[in-house]
Amino acid sequence: MTSASPPASPWWAPHVHADRRPRLLARNRIAASLRAWFSERDFVEVEASALQVSPGNETHLSAFATTALGPDGLPHPFYLHTSPEFACKKLLAAGEPRLFSLGPVYRNRERGALHHPEFTMLEWYRAGETYDGLMRDCADLLALAAERAGAATFAWRGIEADPFAAPERLAVAEAFRRHAGIDLLATVAPDASTDREALAAALAAAGIRTAPDDTWADLFSRVMVERVEPALGRGRATILCEYPIPEAALARPSPADPRVAERFELYCCGVELANAFGELTDADEQRRRFAAEMDEKQRVYGERYPLDEDFLAALARMPEASGIALGFDRLVMLATGARRIEDVIWTPVAQYPRADYPRAEDLR
Repeated sequence: MTSASPPASPWWAPHVHADRRPRLLARNRIAASLRAWFSERDFVEVEASALQVSPGNETHLSAFATTALGPDGLPHPFYLHTSPEFACKKLLAAGEPRLFSLGPVYRNRERGALHHPEFTMLEWYRAGETYDGLMRDCADLLALAAERAGAATFAWRGIEADPFAAPERLAVAEAFRRHAGIDLLATVAPDASTDREALAAALAAAGIRTAPDDTWADLFSRVMVERVEPALGRGRATILCEYPIPEAALARPSPADPRVAERFELYCCGVELANAFGELTDADEQRRRFAAEMDEKQRVYGERYPLDEDFLAALARMPEASGIALGFDRLVMLATGARRIEDVIWTPVAQYPRADYPRAEDLR
């Protein structure tokens, strides 16, 4: 009979902190250099309130809910934001032409090697500019992070990428053809309606499992997770662009093809780092998309989040713009060779209580 292994020491144990500290100092250097990079390009740093009336309206985003008590003692529901996006777009509507935010965001139901309930998001927006400019920004910031961490390559789970090489630009439809043998756009109509049965048949032919209750979006995600994402960002970063309209709730349609949107994601070492849009500014269309997302959320999770009417009003006044959200902790992970996101967070959120959690006297 073997004894159970001793519980892991917490992050604040001195010997654990000593191992973590070099990566945390690299994190600080990268953050300082990012702020300088944006300042040199006339971006204004903004701080978005974490408390919002809506945390976002995407089907699979789960938020932390709380209650604010007014001076009269009456309760008012609020959420911790999952992104500063709504607040930043209100500032675009107010007249800020270039802005960025580097701060904490909160997502429920998320914890793992690449996920943490509280993490740091870098978002930046350019009014009057296309999302091609954001692609150039990404290439610059990958190189900057590598320089500040003293890294010649990025690495995660045995996959390496050169952060100084120009990223590959790959359309989603081409990625589906290349890595799964599927003609994705044959299942999307010009009016953005989708053919679930055609996509299910294509998955079956490619040897990818399906279920009777899978939606078109479920099937799309399965191909992404099983075939496409693991192949991205190998050797150099990949910019995966031109997402189908049903997978780009906040992006405007491409002028070249109404079936796809001005959305891209940045991948490196198989890890998703950033999500960018040529921003949708049609408030009525945005309302319709949000309602559809919340109907699906109700079906899958049995809940829905309110719409931020203030955001929709601001959207109608917002100029043409491009915007992007980048997971700062993941960037630091790749630059420092960390295995888990908690290795590059100064004070990770406590794990759920365990009976075998070490006592203070055990760590002396």
